[in-house]
Amino acid sequence: MAIDDPARPDTAPEAPGEAAPPARPGTWSALRPLVLRLHFYAGVLVAPFLLVAAVSGLLYALSFQAEKVVYAHELEVPVGDTTLPLSQQVNLARKANPNGTVTAVWPAAEPGATTRVLMDDPDVPEGTSLAVFVDPYTGDVRGQLPSFGSSGALPLRTWIDGLHADLHLGELGRNYSELAASWLWVIALGGAALWFGRRRRNKRALLVPEGGPASRRRTLSWHGSVGLWAVTGLVLLSATGLTWSRYAGENIGVVQDGLGGATPKLSAALDPAAGAGSSGHEGHGAGHTGTTTTPQGPDIGVDKALEAARAAGIDSPRVSVALPAEGKGYVVKETDTQFPLQLDSVALNPADGAVVDRLAFADYPLLAKLTRIGIDAHTGVFLGLANQLALAALALALILLILWGYRMWWLRRPGRPVARGAWRKVPVTALLPIAAVTALVGWFVPLLGLSLLLFLAVDLTLALAAKVRARTTR
Repeated sequence: MAIDDPARPDTAPEAPGEAAPPARPGTWSALRPLVLRLHFYAGVLVAPFLLVAAVSGLLYALSFQAEKVVYAHELEVPVGDTTLPLSQQVNLARKANPNGTVTAVWPAAEPGATTRVLMDDPDVPEGTSLAVFVDPYTGDVRGQLPSFGSSGALPLRTWIDGLHADLHLGELGRNYSELAASWLWVIALGGAALWFGRRRRNKRALLVPEGGPASRRRTLSWHGSVGLWAVTGLVLLSATGLTWSRYAGENIGVVQDGLGGATPKLSAALDPAAGAGSSGHEGHGAGHTGTTTTPQGPDIGVDKALEAARAAGIDSPRVSVALPAEGKGYVVKETDTQFPLQLDSVALNPADGAVVDRLAFADYPLLAKLTRIGIDAHTGVFLGLANQLALAALALALILLILWGYRMWWLRRPGRPVARGAWRKVPVTALLPIAAVTALVGWFVPLLGLSLLLFLAVDLTLALAAKVRARTTR
């Protein structure tokens, strides 16, 4: 968040003619140089990764509305008088793509929207469905597009999402986003502590940037004030981003499961002896059950299955109907992430529509609820447009914070950090707990720990190089 050069104490007067008060003794005065040095190094070395994440995140936040414009033909139709039965719409989709296998149906959720029939298709990437868009009033097939995830991301948003997540480099690229998320909360909280710790007579300057001519002082004021406004959102973005990261995400999952916060699953198995291994309630990236439909005896059909789900309490207009696979029933899930959330689901016997299993979002453990809401908020589907605007504002704020940080560094180049050995001034009673917490966090968030060790190695190397230069110049 900040790349401020901390060469001189951050106790400059807040207004022309105002004398700088003496530094306050105590723990913070000893800790501050250490925090400042970490903030500086992290800002210089991690900011490029954060900048890429922020720019791609801004594009992703805007992609929801762009998707509605780019794919308007597939998503929107003139409103008609009556809608065709879902089964008929599914059959029309099958005729349009006879090589695909229907796995799920997303009925039109509002007037003027199309029905989305999802298919397993050999011509789309693994983990992606082919969506056939059907006019629910006329039965016209409006188009076919790859669809990814439970939010039904279409090609534009899917591409931007991949750019943000891994730069389209696969598992190797995921390290970039995890590194950025691992450090974002550290830089944000460190910057907030430094900004709060500045001595100032005008408390309004905490939240309101200074005006006046362009200068390093004004840049610092904008950097600090905007950073303070954004710090809560940035920390939440960091935390939610880590929940499905490669390394830290595994540790978070273990802790969540150990605390009884695992996300419950809906069983769609028709044979009780098959257990709850069914996956009607999939992870965040799933758009359907991921299994192919197979003839398996009597089937009431998708229309009566939806009617049975409505009778069982699935009353949201936004639902996904997963077709039965061998040994499993229909799974009807609410998919409305707008507040109040409607995310209940039921599994139904395809022979008679009887409820096989039921899962209410209200019954989720608290940690599972928070995880679901946090991930939905991070991916822009929680609260819809308001969520997307908030993400865009945070991404823009982070971009500006990084650019302001580099500007401050440039205006006071060469940008020397505070003197080495700042940790020696920290009281032992504070240093030992800090070291223990740092080691624990570094183990729990591996890329944070490894990069912190790298920072220390760089710092020691520079120190040794400085000593060698000093000896040779004597």
